Amino acid sequence: MIQLNNRTKIKKKKIRVGRGIGSGKGKTSGRGVKGQKSRSGVAIKSFEGGQMPLYRRLPKRGFNPINKKYIAVLNLDKIQSYIDNQKLKTSDTLNSSLLKKLQLINKNSIKLKILGSGEIKSKINIEADLASKSAVLKLEKIGGSIQLKK
Repeated sequence: MIQLNNRTKIKKKKIRVGRGIGSGKGKTSGRGVKGQKSRSGVAIKSFEGGQMPLYRRLPKRGFNPINKKYIAVLNLDKIQSYIDNQKLKTSDTLNSSLLKKLQLINKNSIKLKILGSGEIKSKINIEADLASKSAVLKLEKIGGSIQLKK
């Protein structure tokens, strides 16, 4: 059985600084002599003594997602202009690999999305990952087709 008087002390006594030379924490109160850190109200945040700080050693990430999915976006009027300029043939099946080969979309793009802005006059077969409802309607109206990859 532990007696009350023999218990290890839980509450430690706070060191009162600046209370005379005999206390061991008198005069400068353990702050050294002069300089920025001896003054009150100074906190040198993230200063590492001249060493390159951690926040500058690490690479920037911010709002650039690490695993971003690059989606190439093509409007119908853009496809029509490519056909008019003879960059694309209506007999070909339009897909991302063909567009990358002809350098019409970025080589880093993973998916292809067809949007319905503008008009398309030529009948063409398209193979894409994503498509808007208006694009599908316009393509089917002129007799073209669009296949969505799963």
